[in-house]
Amino acid sequence: MTSPQNVTVDQIRKILTEVLEALESVDYAPKLDEAKEAAGNEMLKMMQIVFPMVVQIEMETIKRHGFTNSREGIVQFTQLVREMESDSEVARLHSRIRSHYLPPVSISSNVDTSL
Repeated sequence: MTSPQNVTVDQIRKILTEVLEALESVDYAPKLDEAKEAAGNEMLKMMQIVFPMVVQIEMETIKRHGFTNSREGIVQFTQLVREMESDSEVARLHSRIRSHYLPPVSISSNVDTSL
């Protein structure tokens, strides 16, 4: 693959798809489900238990595409994804990945947002 600086939207889509496939694979899905159950619906626990697992799986995937297997690599990849979220498929795939570590948020329609 080309260097991470020259990544195309199609390549980002492919990488995100691979990350999702890994997250939902028989190797990782049971471990993630167990971690989510342990975290419950508490955001802090989700960030302490589940998020690091998702990041590790992402790092394993992105290193095969030329990103470094480090914090720098995951930050660089995430920045590229955010820059490309104007593409609806990139946004959809990224949202699906985030749903693995962000608990569902219920928004009440009765909340007064006017200030």
